[in-house]
Amino acid sequence: MCNGSLDQWLHPKNDEQHQSKRLSFIQRLNIAIDVANALEYLHHHCQNPIVHCDLKPSNVLLDKDMVAHVGDFVLAKFLFEASNNPSKTQTLSIGLKGSIGYIPPEYGMSGQVSTLGDIYSYGILLLEMFIGKRPIDEMFKDGLSIHKFTAMALPEHVMDIVDLFIFFEEDKEDDDDDDDERNEDDKIEQ
Repeated sequence: MCNGSLDQWLHPKNDEQHQSKRLSFIQRLNIAIDVANALEYLHHHCQNPIVHCDLKPSNVLLDKDMVAHVGDFVLAKFLFEASNNPSKTQTLSIGLKGSIGYIPPEYGMSGQVSTLGDIYSYGILLLEMFIGKRPIDEMFKDGLSIHKFTAMALPEHVMDIVDLFIFFEEDKEDDDDDDDERNEDDKIEQ
């Protein structure tokens, strides 16, 4: 995708073209909505629900209009048991699936994959998008995780942990904000 991955925008390296660009609050919110729509499609609108199993910023690709597309389905699993309870809709896969920091704790205990695992990973992705820290940041050790760090700041100190770049606005000259053209089916990249 021409705008690279969400990871490149959240954590630009010194030599990357995105170093001077940052995502505004609205851009982050739109990306979060795009990813949520993609997960909703995978979990509820495919013949058999699909669990991505590796949702993280490097697997969220951004097109020329900054519309997010979920990609990299190498670890994805089809769920063959139909159930109204997503926690009971699991594959027979055993072992950890996903990337450290984004894997739900229950995957380590049961080894079973469910749509709830993607929802956990999505929550971690949201925290990373809005506080600007990776879940494996060196500050998260000795029992402190990204979600505990965030919970400790709520509600009084939330502005102390928000990514400061969220408040910077890009120049509006290239901004062709056609949010109505954001199509849910376009959010999945194979």
